[in-house]
Amino acid sequence: MLSNDLMKKIRHIEIRTKRLVTDSFAGEYHSIFKGRGMEFEEVRPYQPGDEVRTIDWNVTARTGEVYVKRYVEERELTVMLVVDASASENFGSVQQFKRELAAELTAVLSFAATTNNDRVGLLIFTDQVELFIPPRKGRKHVLRLVRELLAFEPQSKGTDIRMALEKVNHILKRRSIIFLVSDFIADPESYRVALATTNRRHDLIAVDLHDPMESEIGNVGLLAIEDPETGEIHWVDTGSKAWRAAFRQRVEGARAGKVRAFRQAAVDHIDIGTEQDYVAPLAAFFQERYKRLRH
Repeated sequence: MLSNDLMKKIRHIEIRTKRLVTDSFAGEYHSIFKGRGMEFEEVRPYQPGDEVRTIDWNVTARTGEVYVKRYVEERELTVMLVVDASASENFGSVQQFKRELAAELTAVLSFAATTNNDRVGLLIFTDQVELFIPPRKGRKHVLRLVRELLAFEPQSKGTDIRMALEKVNHILKRRSIIFLVSDFIADPESYRVALATTNRRHDLIAVDLHDPMESEIGNVGLLAIEDPETGEIHWVDTGSKAWRAAFRQRVEGARAGKVRAFRQAAVDHIDIGTEQDYVAPLAAFFQERYKRLRH
């Protein structure tokens, strides 16, 4: 049974995100994510004006009469939300945890999809697949996805992006839109090839969540830092300028590695911090992609 706090949080997310979708994102979503193209519907007798290239020669030879293949535009898409639930996603130092941010982003993208009559599914992963919900349509289904993201307790703390993408590629037989939501703290080399492989088969967008304290630590004296995925605790002297400089250098190197992996795989990515309103970076992504499609 859901707690009152969780129900209130889900309701708040629904109200906020549905308004955003109605006011801002539904039309842009429709413009930048196209359907699968032309889908075969039926074979019918030839009519004057039909193009020769549409003739079904096998049926024509079998029946002795000319038949053509009829195609219709297929608009319906499948959107798969692949969300990292490893322990580092439960970190947040300013306004919200990355996990809460992921839930709200999931709601926005899901409501945008359902507004366009698309199906939405969810795969939650750590270093294993924790939960898979097949793609479906409708408001109730979207609210279930949000509820699972907020309430779900993963069995593991680690993260394995490559494994998650391989699983999605096995599940999805037709080209789909995949939003990969993670903080991407793993070594980029461990998932770079999987990004490229998935992006060739589907339309993959990486949503990179981060917290400001992960990139900047001030002089607060001795500080115990725990790795959320391994549980290891390290004491550091934040008063040391040399340590703070080395820390910034490591963070910048890790950031550059992620961006390089996205670029090499030709994967679009959206950068969102827990301290900011996600509307601006999400809107910028939609607008930038729309401009590219027009040129």
